[in-house]
Amino acid sequence: MLDVRRLRLLRELKIRGTLAEVAEALQYSPSSVSQQLALLEKEAGVELLRKTGRRVQLTPQAEVLVAHTAHLLETLEQAEADLAASLTTVTGTVRIAVFQSAALALMPDALTRMSSRYPAVRIEMTQREPETALHETWARDFDLVIAEHYPGHSAPRYAELDRLRLTGDAIRLAVPPRAPGRPAITSLTDTAGLAWVMEPRGAASRHWAEQACRSAGFEPDVRFETADLQAQIRLIESGNAVALMPDLVWTGRGTTSQLITLPGDPHRSIFTSVRRSSIRRPAILATREILAETAASIPAAGP
Repeated sequence: MLDVRRLRLLRELKIRGTLAEVAEALQYSPSSVSQQLALLEKEAGVELLRKTGRRVQLTPQAEVLVAHTAHLLETLEQAEADLAASLTTVTGTVRIAVFQSAALALMPDALTRMSSRYPAVRIEMTQREPETALHETWARDFDLVIAEHYPGHSAPRYAELDRLRLTGDAIRLAVPPRAPGRPAITSLTDTAGLAWVMEPRGAASRHWAEQACRSAGFEPDVRFETADLQAQIRLIESGNAVALMPDLVWTGRGTTSQLITLPGDPHRSIFTSVRRSSIRRPAILATREILAETAASIPAAGP
């Protein structure tokens, strides 16, 4: 009979590409991963891996096993969820991947509520960009992801993940506070030629902001690039930059920035995703319940 743990290593190799990355993800040594896959080949009685230079490639027979392993892992996760649902106490660990503005605006209050209402649930949180986090949740590195969807820029979809809307927030133009000698800014077109701060290339927010500026008739002068939204806010409030910011970043803090509503009042959608095989797990249901309560309690920001 094929060993499930070794089959999972084969699937991880398919997902991650190298033995070293599999070892790092599962906290094994590369030699241990190699040994376990060699044993799996003996169990299967067919060649599963071929060397191509310094890497290994899965054979067609290995691809067959990977496909079955995905279904097997889903079945096992469903069994674990059903077992947990049969208990009277909500327990377990929920590994959450979350992007920065949601981590700042939602997680502190959500963690407080979780510890009060579900003290036997352990929450582990890691900051990740949504696109990466969705893939890693599909790959079983996380149990739940809080991700975002910008207008016209859909986040990646995985058939194994569900998608449940959590909240939404307006995207506004954030500009420095009014000051003598500083030109008045009332629209996006007024920022042509000014210094911009944006997230690094590849981020959905960066792509959306660039497209918004181009639609307004100019190419933004991006002089500052940082994924740290708190750093972006400091640059805006100090008069050194402008940016397009979602309302969630202002949760729990005041700002001296001017917030200008954009034409069409564009909104970002924030959602959670979990693997469908774990959707009935009580700890995940509880976490989603608390996140929804927390999101609903946040007051809307205004210009």
